Parts: sequence; C-alpha cells; structure tokens
Amino acid sequence: MFAPAELTQDRFLDGRLLVAQPRHGYRAAMDPVLLAAACPARPGQEVLELGCGAGVASLCLGWRVPGARLTGLELQPAYADLARRNAAANGIALTVVEGDLARMPADLRARSFDHVIANPPYFGAGTGTAAADAGREKAQREETALADWVRAGYRRLHPGGWLTMIQNADRLPDLLTALSQGGGSVVVLPIAPRVDRAAGRVIVQARKGGRGAFRLLAPLILHASPVHAADAEDLTNIAQDILRRGKDLRLDR
Repeated sequence: MFAPAELTQDRFLDGRLLVAQPRHGYRAAMDPVLLAAACPARPGQEVLELGCGAGVASLCLGWRVPGARLTGLELQPAYADLARRNAAANGIALTVVEGDLARMPADLRARSFDHVIANPPYFGAGTGTAAADAGREKAQREETALADWVRAGYRRLHPGGWLTMIQNADRLPDLLTALSQGGGSVVVLPIAPRVDRAAGRVIVQARKGGRGAFRLLAPLILHASPVHAADAEDLTNIAQDILRRGKDLRLDR
C-alpha cells in the first residue's frame, strides 16, 4: 500500500474533489474526468468501472450524480486501497473489488449494471518504452486485449445498458470491431486539443443489444488558443464546464 509520503493530494473539478495519487505511479489527469462526464447515469442506477485506479472517474461521476450506485474493479491492490480511501475522504460511496477483468471475481459475475465505464490502457503490448514505475506500466500498457475489455463490459450490463470508454484515437478501429460483437447504437466523440489539430482521444459509447445507427459527433475542442500558452489556462468554455464545474457531456443528445 502507498505510504503518505508517496502520495500527492490533487484537486479535480476545481477542488470539489481532493484525490490522493502516487507521486511516481499512474496519475490520472483529464481523461477520467471526461469519461465520467460522458456516462449518462441517473440517480439510483448501478455503474461499474473496469480498472478504476485511484477512483477518479467513479468519484467524478458520483459527485455529479448523487445517488448513483458505484462499483470499481481494480487489479492492483495498492490502487484499490487508494480508491477506497479517496472515496471515504470525499464522502462518496464507492465499492471497490480487487480482481482481474479477464477472470471476473465471482461477486461481480453474479451482478449486472446499468452502465459500465472504462479507461483501458492506451499502449499495446510490446510497444514503446516501459515506464520505470511498475504500477504505472501496468495501468498504461495492455496486458488484457482491448476486445476483452469490451466483452467484459458487455457481460456485466443489463440488456439495453450502456458501455462508455475513452481510448487513444489510433485504437478506434480495434474498438469499433470489438463493440460490434454484442452491441450497437455506437456513438463516437473525437477529442481534439485545439482547432485544426487531429483528435488524440475518442470517447465511444455503445448499447448492449442496440440497433441504432452509428453516429460520429463533431469533435470536442479542449483549448481555445491555437498554440500552447504556458502562462495561462486556455480551456474552451465547454471544457471548463466539464473539467472545472463537473457538467455532463451527454452523447445521446
């Protein structure tokens, strides 16, 4: 488990959440906040996060949707413990189960959910340079295939439930192929850093058993300035609403 000296206290949603994260391990940034904003959960509905890490996405969702019933699955015990501690510190109910989504724990296999959310590792096995920190490497580099993340999500959903994922844009073809096996009504939101820049991330949402038409939405632009400004925040208004104020990012509108 992480000792206090190994942690930083980080502000999310403009300080509405204070989350402990490892100084040198996997550290959440804006991606889990965007993921949480895209989940169309309502109070009383059950939500499962696959690979919850320190709990940032689930906690952002719990802050925005009081009464949502949140469960996280996390492979690494130290991060699972941290997610529980963060939930308690922020007064948000979150049940965290330790286990591997490829060998789903029995208590989760017996349940189904209205929503499943996930931020799977972005980097394929055997690609790039390994991170120096083992926990960060496990969180960022794929050990379980992306298609298995999708299958695990679909299996845990009620019929008609929604699977919402955020992923690197270059993994979109793999993601769409996997989502077609058991789901439909797919919506893709590209996320671009600036106007006239290629999308680096995508949020993808699919419905278990859905038969609706595929939709490709206009991109979400994160920054208003054409170039990075080191001395000033330049988030667009919609990005500020999501990342600072905890507004939703509904893809079904």
